[in-house]
Amino acid sequence: MKLFLDETACRQQLRPFTYTRHVADIRIGIFTIREKWQLFTGSSPETDEQKRSSGQLIIPANIIPSQQNYKAILNAAEKRELNSGNDFRLLNYPWQIFQYNDACLREDFEWIKQSKKTEPIPAGNQCIQEKDIFIEAGAEINFSILNASTGPIYIGKNAKVMEGCMIRGPFALGEGSILKMGTRIYGATSIGPFCLAGGEIKNSVFFEYSNKAHDGYLGDSVIGAWCNLGAGTSNSNVKNTGGEVKYFLDKSDAPLLAGNKAGLLMGDYSRAAINTSFNTGTVAGVCCNIFGEIMTETHIPNFTWGRQRYELDKAIRDIRNWKQMKQQELTESEINILTGLYHSGK
Repeated sequence: MKLFLDETACRQQLRPFTYTRHVADIRIGIFTIREKWQLFTGSSPETDEQKRSSGQLIIPANIIPSQQNYKAILNAAEKRELNSGNDFRLLNYPWQIFQYNDACLREDFEWIKQSKKTEPIPAGNQCIQEKDIFIEAGAEINFSILNASTGPIYIGKNAKVMEGCMIRGPFALGEGSILKMGTRIYGATSIGPFCLAGGEIKNSVFFEYSNKAHDGYLGDSVIGAWCNLGAGTSNSNVKNTGGEVKYFLDKSDAPLLAGNKAGLLMGDYSRAAINTSFNTGTVAGVCCNIFGEIMTETHIPNFTWGRQRYELDKAIRDIRNWKQMKQQELTESEINILTGLYHSGK
């Protein structure tokens, strides 16, 4: 039966990431929610409202499936028994991406380990608990330390771990991504496809094509697609009081409590200048160019340029320039999404 992943009830609360993507395309663990369903069921679920039909099995897009529970989810959906009383992991808020990432990494790793065969670990690396290290074809790992005693380590197809990296699992490095020399990784961290990472990173998730290439600390954070953090950029993830951290998904919204460790949530196409310092519990919107602050505001609206509003044509021009650096092009669909968001005033 064809699945339809419905985001109607959950899209609003997962901003800023759902301004530019379907809920099903949020990455958590090694895969996106859509990719998980495709791997477990063998077919890609439908998400386009215009293609919704009575013959589809409707599942909320924010349910996170695993190899252990996806059949139970399908069974509950068939019986129309999917509700808040089900014991399934729900992604209700954007900070839960990093809060749930540890469990999701372990679940995704088990599926990979059972369904595929790892490449051998290259000589010259120091490894702890090798049975929980999985390397895809074409990956390079040079003179680094991989410690899987705290969680599994996954190195994706054609990814590269440069000399002197130190990695503690659980950790996933996506296809074509690069860890620069001397990078320090603490779990649970997921670096999506075609990213560039360096410095110190802990319990964070990167979507695709984003960069944190230099020294600086990033912790308990989620970085969208096509983002760039300048050299020396760091974030706070704990208040000096040790108290609970509040996020504002929009300036007009009521604050939402997210626990006592909560860092940066950065929407797609946003960039921060060198030595930017992000406050605890910061939300940066889509297509922001962040510079000129000693310490940033905790809510940075979409299309912010310093303290001004980004002009749309300049924003699109700059995104196109960034995409060309990775041999990619800005599509008409992306331009339409950004144009609609810009004129919506959100």
